[in-house]
Amino acid sequence: MRLGVLDVGSNSAQLQVVDASGGGPPLPISAVKEPTRLGAEINSDGVIGDAGTSRVVHAVVRTVAAARRFEVEQLYPFATAAIRDAANRDEILQRVEAEAGVLLQSLTAEQEAELTYSAVRRWYGWQVGSLLNIDIGGSSMELAFGRDVLPDFVVSLPLGAGSVTRSFLSDRPTTRKAELKMLRKYVRRQLGEVADRIRWEGEPHRVIVTSKTFKQLARLCGAPRQRKGPFVQRTLATKDLAGWVTRLRHTAVADRARLRGISAARAPQILGGAAVAHETLRQLEIDEVELSPWALREGIVLAHLASLADTTHLPLQPLSPPLNDQPGTGTVTELSRKVGTRRS
Repeated sequence: MRLGVLDVGSNSAQLQVVDASGGGPPLPISAVKEPTRLGAEINSDGVIGDAGTSRVVHAVVRTVAAARRFEVEQLYPFATAAIRDAANRDEILQRVEAEAGVLLQSLTAEQEAELTYSAVRRWYGWQVGSLLNIDIGGSSMELAFGRDVLPDFVVSLPLGAGSVTRSFLSDRPTTRKAELKMLRKYVRRQLGEVADRIRWEGEPHRVIVTSKTFKQLARLCGAPRQRKGPFVQRTLATKDLAGWVTRLRHTAVADRARLRGISAARAPQILGGAAVAHETLRQLEIDEVELSPWALREGIVLAHLASLADTTHLPLQPLSPPLNDQPGTGTVTELSRKVGTRRS
């Protein structure tokens, strides 16, 4: 089955096309990305301006057309926090439906975190043990911690790269040091109880990060290019990130896009994302993290596959507890006696 997942976020609308079948991994066919660039379009009242709305509509029209070209059988189109939390959300969704022919759905921040965690868990397998996943989006940051297929707890904090940039950082290099100091204090306040909970759970065996913000920061710090493929290990050290926060503070926005791994669309908010990432890792006492090639979109595909009917039949019958040796109760002893009688 050919599936498509269309993720409409603050920076872009991204379509991922995969071939998926029960029991196998989703095999990527193509990815299509169209810019939305909503960061500068959200005013103080939470309204997305006309220019931003038009870019969203245009991006969805083009990605839906691409889904048709790739003969996608089922499409999961959804909007993330920037549109989901916008004051004029309904107006945007109506325009998208009228012009693109699809109704954008939405997930809660907690649902996004659970699906992302589930995909990360599937990628790394059971041997990973307890796992902490951190995801920095445009409007929020999600953390999910667990030891099983589903997280034990998830939390969403207003620490997205775009939102903290709008709230704390200006274009004036002379004020950035003081602004970053205020931002770090804000991150610490937001993380306070969460950090205590994670410490109470015990040090996670693996700390994994997802999101484009972390991918670009890792590349900036020397991680291999994405073209090297998903099986190449990519890590990000907290000490390296600290150095780049300082360098980005002294770098004009126009010049950040010339740096390794930083796209022009994310250049205005990469300093905010780097500051949040560094302070989060520092507060959680994490020295290094690993990037997962699977995240939210893969989590949606995997959840779709899990929802399909299971046609596997186990050629054994379970015994009902309690398993004791009382005759006539269907115990192991009684079952063995009956089997032996039939054979004789």
